[in-house]
Amino acid sequence: MDIVGHLSELRNRIFVTVGWFVLFFLTGFLFVDYIYTFFINDIDIDLMVISPSEIIWIYFRMAGLVGLTGIIPVIAYEIWAFVKPGLTAKERKVSLSYIPFLFLLFIGGLVFGYAVFVKLIFPFILSLSEGMFEVMLTVDRYFKFLFGMTIPFAFLFELPIIVMFLTTLGILTPDFMKKIRKYAYFVLIIICTMLTPPDLVMPLIVALPLILLYEISIQLSKWVLTR
Repeated sequence: MDIVGHLSELRNRIFVTVGWFVLFFLTGFLFVDYIYTFFINDIDIDLMVISPSEIIWIYFRMAGLVGLTGIIPVIAYEIWAFVKPGLTAKERKVSLSYIPFLFLLFIGGLVFGYAVFVKLIFPFILSLSEGMFEVMLTVDRYFKFLFGMTIPFAFLFELPIIVMFLTTLGILTPDFMKKIRKYAYFVLIIICTMLTPPDLVMPLIVALPLILLYEISIQLSKWVLTR
């Protein structure tokens, strides 16, 4: 296939992905009430709305979260289908089997990020205001802050599957991951520092599961090579 053919196929796959996102997005609108209730059950503060646009944007944010979550396996499949002609039969079979786990790990990352937010980050921030401020939060600011904390963790949790896929293609090796281990740790701690409040201990606590995830990725990379 020439360049024009590749670009045409890529365009078609992008259209398919966008179409599925719109479908998941519209589906999310039907369950906004349930999603919103789930997210506010673990906080003891009443959220406020100070403008009509916030009501609209909360619907878009909730539906967008559903769309983003649902589109993960679709994006993975479309990428796999695009590169499939360049893969061997074994690589096609193995890499295709990774797609369901991408979705499950994304959900796991969301759950982990939400748990960190509810149990560590949000209580810590509220504790700073005790005796000083009356805390009043708007729906828009709260969910913007919440999703800004949780969604990055969901993408970080995709690391094991990405490592396995790259190892299957021969792009990544466990020896290379061991070689850059200390730099990877440093990057993970920096990311956690950016996502958590300015505290000395909290970024390290949050980074520990991600560092463990990196070590698991190394072992999975070894396993792929020995299959």
